[in-house]
Amino acid sequence: MPDQPTPPPHARPHGPVPELFTWEFAADPYPAYAWLREHAPVHRTRLPSGVEAWLVTRYADARQTLADPRLSKNPAHHDEPAHAKGKTGIPGERQADLMTHLLNIDPPDHTRLRRLVSKAFTPRRVAEFAPRVQQLTDGLIDRFAAGGSADLIHEFAFPLPIYAICDLLGVPREDQDDFRDWAGMMIRHQGGPRGGVARSVKKMRGYLAELIHRKREELPAEPAPGEDLISGLIRASDHGEHLTENEAAAMAFILLFAGFETTVNLIGNGTYALLTHPGQRERLQRALAAGDRGLLETGVEELLRYDGPVELATWRFATEPVTIGGQRVAAGDPVLVVLAAANRDPERFDGPDVLDLGRRDNQHLGYGHGIHYCLGAPLARLEGQTALATLLTRLPDLRLAVEPAELRWRGGLIMRGLRTLPVEFTPAHT
Repeated sequence: MPDQPTPPPHARPHGPVPELFTWEFAADPYPAYAWLREHAPVHRTRLPSGVEAWLVTRYADARQTLADPRLSKNPAHHDEPAHAKGKTGIPGERQADLMTHLLNIDPPDHTRLRRLVSKAFTPRRVAEFAPRVQQLTDGLIDRFAAGGSADLIHEFAFPLPIYAICDLLGVPREDQDDFRDWAGMMIRHQGGPRGGVARSVKKMRGYLAELIHRKREELPAEPAPGEDLISGLIRASDHGEHLTENEAAAMAFILLFAGFETTVNLIGNGTYALLTHPGQRERLQRALAAGDRGLLETGVEELLRYDGPVELATWRFATEPVTIGGQRVAAGDPVLVVLAAANRDPERFDGPDVLDLGRRDNQHLGYGHGIHYCLGAPLARLEGQTALATLLTRLPDLRLAVEPAELRWRGGLIMRGLRTLPVEFTPAHT
C-alpha cells in the first residue's frame, strides 16, 4: 500500500490541548510543549493576563518568526484596546516612561540605538571585564562557603549579575544595593506586594534620570579606557547621535532588566540541571580539573538549550496578515515564540530531551535570532561560565538540600527560573 500523505497539523485527530500556565506546567512545561509542536505548532491561547496570543513552538517556524520584519516589537501595533497594552510588556515601564528601549522598537530607531550600546558588549570589552566577574563570583561564594549550605538563587545567582551590570553601567558601588532591592521586587512580582513592581520601576527611573544628569555634568572631555556604559551613551548623544535623555534612561533600564534576570536563571537553571544529572556534572568537573574549558563552553550552550532562562521570546505584533507554519495570523495579533519548545524540537536536535554537555551541533535559540538577538549574550556567557566553573571547583560535593519536587518555579510568562535553590556541601575554609 503506498504511503499516505501526512495531513496538515490542524487536520490530525488529537485530544484536548494541555493546560498551560498553571503551577504544574511551570514545574515542567516540556511535555505540553511537545504536544503543541506535534498537534498545534502555531496555537492561539488566552494568557493569564487575558490577552490572546499565538504561541509558535517548532524550531523552523520560531527561527523564521524571530527574523520576520512583518512582526514588530512596537506595542503600538497591538490591536487590543489601549488599556490592555500595559499587559504586554515589562510591568511598570509604560507608567515610568521607559518604553523607548530595544525590546519595544523597530528599525531605523532600533538600528541606531543598538549600534550605540553594542560597543559595551564587544568580545574585547567583555574579556576585559572577566577579572571583575571572577572577583564578584569568589566574593559571593566566600560569604557562604564556610556554612555548608546556601540558597544559590538569593545568595549567588541573583546578586552576581546585578553587581556586574551595575559596574558596567557605571552605578556607584554605594548605590548598588538599592538597585539590588528594586531588581528583587521586579523578579519577585508574583509574590511581592500589589503594585510593587511598578513602584520599583518608577524608583529606578528616577534614579537613572538623576545619575544620567550627574554623569553629564561631570563627563571628562575624552573617554577613559573602559568608560562606563551610561557615560558612553551620554557621550554619543552629545556627539550627533541624537540620543535623548529618555532614550538613555530607557536603555540603561532595559540593559539592567534584561541583563540580570536572564543570567540569574542561566546560573540557577544550569546548576539545577547539573545537580540532577550527576554523570554530566562529574564529566564537567573532570574537564575543569584537567584545565580543559572546552566542555564548559559547549556545556553552557547546552544548558541554554536544555532548560534556558528565557522561556518565551518577548512580544511581537503582526503589522499585516502573515502565515506562520501554515497558520494565518491577523494584523495586530500578538505572537510569542516559545524558545523552550523550539530548543527541544526533535526535527532539529538529536535526543532533544537529553542533556549532553558536549553537544556540538547546537544552534539553539536561547538568545533569540535576527536583529533582536540578545546584545548581552557575550556577558551572560562569561558570567554563566565563571559562576558554574567556580561553584563546581570550590564546592565539589555540591548537592540539592531538598527533593526536586519541592522546588518552586516562578510563574512569569517570559522568563523561566527557580524561586530558590537550597544546596548543601562540605564547608570550605575561605
